[in-house]
Parts: sequence; C-alpha cells; structure tokens
Amino acid sequence: MIDIFDKCRTEGGYFGPFRARGDHYFSRPVLDPTPGHQMTFQGQKVVQWSINNYLGLAENEEIKALAVEAAKRYGASAPMGARMMTGNTEAHIALEKKFAEFLKKEDAVLFNYGYLGVIGTIASIVDASDTIIVDKLSHASMLDGVFVSQAKFRVYRHNDMNSLEDHLKHINKTRKGGVLIVTEGVFGMRGDIANLPEICVLKEKYEARLFIDDAHGFGIMGETGRGSGEYFGVHDKIDIYFGTFAKAFAAIGGVAATNKAAAEWIRYNARTQVFAKSLPMIYVEVLSKTLDIIANDHERRKRMWANAAKIQSGLAELGFEIGQVPSPLCAVYVPAGDLNLGMAIIKGIRDQGVFITGVMYPVVPKGILLFRMVPTASHTDEDIARTIAAFKNVRDALKLNLGAAKSAMSQGDEE
Repeated sequence: MIDIFDKCRTEGGYFGPFRARGDHYFSRPVLDPTPGHQMTFQGQKVVQWSINNYLGLAENEEIKALAVEAAKRYGASAPMGARMMTGNTEAHIALEKKFAEFLKKEDAVLFNYGYLGVIGTIASIVDASDTIIVDKLSHASMLDGVFVSQAKFRVYRHNDMNSLEDHLKHINKTRKGGVLIVTEGVFGMRGDIANLPEICVLKEKYEARLFIDDAHGFGIMGETGRGSGEYFGVHDKIDIYFGTFAKAFAAIGGVAATNKAAAEWIRYNARTQVFAKSLPMIYVEVLSKTLDIIANDHERRKRMWANAAKIQSGLAELGFEIGQVPSPLCAVYVPAGDLNLGMAIIKGIRDQGVFITGVMYPVVPKGILLFRMVPTASHTDEDIARTIAAFKNVRDALKLNLGAAKSAMSQGDEE
C-alpha cells in the first residue's frame, strides 16, 4: 500500500533537496522580524536587499505609531467576521473609495492578501465559457487564479505581442465567451515591464479585457506612483488594476480597481474574500495614512530610483549581468544558472555582511538562477558601496565567468 505521506520523506516537491536536509540558510532563512535596509541574520547586522520595502515605509515612525494606536483601540481581532456578514465598516468603505480615487477608477475592492486577491478577482470575473490568455512569466497567483476559474486558457510567450495576437486571432474564430488578458505590470523577478501600450491596442482590437497585477509597480512606477499603466500613459485602458500592499505599502492586503459594475460583481463573487475574515482595522487605518504619503511624498520615490541606478550601474560595471530593465528591480543572473555556484556566491556575499537571496524554479523557469535585489529609499550610499565591494570580492575570489550569465536572461520566454 502507498501512504500519501511517502513523498514527504523524499527530495521531491519544490526546493526538495533544501527541505530534505532541513536547510535554513539558503531556504527559509531566519531573520529578525523588524524590516529595514539593515537587519540581523545569524547574529550579524547585514545590509538587506531581499525585502520589498521600496519606499522605506516599513521604517516610518509615523506609520508605526499609528499602528500602535490602532492596536490599542481595536486589538488584533477587529472587525470580527467576513465583510458579507459582520466585518464591514465605514472605514473599509472609505478606504476603497480612497484607493479608487487614487487609481482613477470608479470603484475598488479590498482584499486581505494580494495573492488571494488576485486569485479571487480572476476566478470571479470569468467562467467556463470564457478564455484567459496569460503571459508565461506571470506570478503564481495569476496562474492559480486561472486554474481555479475553470476557464479555458492559453499561455503567450513572455511579452511577445505576436504570440499574444496569434492566440487572440485563434480564439476569436470560434469565440463564444469573453476574453481576459492577464499579465504582471512589472515582472517581480526580472524587473522588466509588460508592453502595456501594445497589449492595450490588441485587447481593443480583439474586444478583450485586461487584468494586470502590478505588485511591483504600485506606488513605484509612473509620475505619481499609480503604476505601470501611468508609466506608459495607458492607465485608463486597464480594465482591472490590481495592486498589492506587501511591497511599496509595507503592509498586507491588496486592492482591485475597476468600474462600478465589475467591482460589485467581484465583491459578491470572489470566494477568497466572501469566505474570508475582513481586513483588520489596524491595516485599514495604516493603509489610509500610507496612501497619503505615497500620493504626496514624491521625494521618497526619487531616492529609491536614485539608489536603484547606483546599485544597478555599480554591478553592471563589475561585469554582472543584470539585464536592461526600466524598473528599480535589480536581477543579478548566476552564470549558466549553476545552483552550486549560486550558493557559493550567496555565502560569499553574506559572509561580508550583505544579505541576498537566490531565486530558482518554481519561482522562475527551470535553468535560471538569479539574485533578486530590491533597492529602497532607505538604503544609504554606504550600503551600496559595501554591497558593490562584496560582489567584487566574490567575483575575484571565485574567478566568475560572468559572460556565461547572458544566456540565462532569454531562457524561459519561449512556449
């Protein structure tokens, strides 16, 4: 007889070898819980490049004080229940309106977690008669939303408009339901951006709708931080804009902004929200203040962009392959996607007081290994100089063949 737990004693599954040996250095590393540009790892203060604290708001004393006051007022439980039952408040409704106004949409729907919000939004808005076309490198939450929806789906080559149009043409030949194009705004691992101008042209040409999850663009991209659509000047053409709060907003949750009818439909049909406890009052109050800061304090964004330029140019000058990306993310590719080499680089960098993490399958396609580094408004010139020096020392000590990293960038884009 086969026991369903048999697999749990093997090296199978995601990150199997790391799990099997009880690793807590390369996977699930233990850090102190206070986020910032410096954190404690294994008793040592390290420069931190692996948290999505883009605007440094996790370290903002005003926001932390507001969270303390909210905790005193409400505790950790308020409100109790799902919003359909007993968890709806005037504060939740006001925050949705505030996000809708910021994102220049008719309405917005709050979710407790970005991941579940993406799944719930996609799965609620399509059904078995509809078709989803999704970018191959879209985040796992979007792919899970596709599977949960039970809609027909197709996958187009990463940011390949010819591939997208081929699918649209094919679908329209025998089309009976609606079509939803699904993509990230800023792709969270590589830092490149969806070709939204051309996607918008195609979605109108073939009468489709467009959903983007802009987790790494929300609060970051565009003149006022409204995201990748604003960056390209096509924000008004995005049918459903999804932004998560776990990145620039330094909180948890997410928001889907769209027209009034679609928002109401999502509210009543997104199972990940209908059957979930309401977003806690602590976050509702904090997010309202955070949105005010993001909407009005443009200097933070400027500092973040300046720091991104410094770390990206510094690593590129050393010969590391980081790609040409218009976002602040800095993806450093490991030569030939070599896992053992990647682990040696990580250890060498961390030993010098700089914390980076490696990203591998299933987060990115097989054969690719990279270090995803997140510049923030809080990083200092000293942090950046120390990091560049650490990479230089490791490059020289390991005699890295950095030219071998170039081929990794194009892997995984094809169908």
